[in-house]
Amino acid sequence: MRTGAKAPDFSLKGSDGKTHALSEFKGKNVVLYFYPKDDTPGCTIEAKGFNKAVETLGKIDTIIVGISKDDLDSHKKFCNKYSLKFLLLSDPESKVIRLYDAYGERGIFGKGTLRKTYIIDRSGNIAKIFEKVRPLEHTKEVVSAIAGM
Repeated sequence: MRTGAKAPDFSLKGSDGKTHALSEFKGKNVVLYFYPKDDTPGCTIEAKGFNKAVETLGKIDTIIVGISKDDLDSHKKFCNKYSLKFLLLSDPESKVIRLYDAYGERGIFGKGTLRKTYIIDRSGNIAKIFEKVRPLEHTKEVVSAIAGM
């Protein structure tokens, strides 16, 4: 996966109970972020950061979509607990996670979902890839990158 390439389409069930495809968001910028597990410290920091940026990003025609292996019940609880205003998608078999190279060695945690973010532009192309995401600073990096597009 590289910047400038067409973002692979996929279809997964979301925290809203509906099935979503990446292609349905064409015409908007998409922050597609992958994370290991709902309601864990780093993932909660990252989700809360994105939640604070929903309105700012919305003003620049950008939506946020998170993906993890967690099931829909877990996603719904996570969204409700932190009043998340963006979509979480469930990828229990890690098919999309692997498709986007967001699966690999996680040190003492073994293999699993890596913290990785893609910015996909209005045309459906990968505009930027963030590897080795640090949850505390990440939202600022993403907002800055999109504002500069």
